[in-house]
Amino acid sequence: MRGPISIPIRQKAGCEDVPVPRYMSRHAAGMDVCAACEGEIVIAPGEIRLVPCGFYMAVPVGYEAQMRPRSGLALKHGIVLPNAPGTIDADYRGEVCVILGNIGAEPFVVTRGMRVAQMVIAPVMQAGIERVDELPETTRGAGGFGHTGV
Repeated sequence: MRGPISIPIRQKAGCEDVPVPRYMSRHAAGMDVCAACEGEIVIAPGEIRLVPCGFYMAVPVGYEAQMRPRSGLALKHGIVLPNAPGTIDADYRGEVCVILGNIGAEPFVVTRGMRVAQMVIAPVMQAGIERVDELPETTRGAGGFGHTGV
């Protein structure tokens, strides 16, 4: 396991009242990320909305920030991240935003400062691509979805 890294974060002007990402327990894998919306954002059932988070960051090269749903919002309200995990690359410097979708039965209201997602910092490795005419055989072969049973 790699040692601790530091993630430089700059708050967007006017968003000083919105908490920056933070771990909510000692052994949490993800940092909670808060909404920095100007007003309420209502997400109707079946709707997808972009929610600003009010900060910029510099993820170190060799890492990514993964945005994931908060389990409580998913269970209680049907609020998901349709692109989960959403990746923030090491060379991105724009405002961090999350894509929220409502698969619940009721409209959901996002308010400023609400914890809307969690962010996990993970190592990444880029792979080289080698074009070949054939691939090595395996026992599984081309068996796809559900090939080993339900």
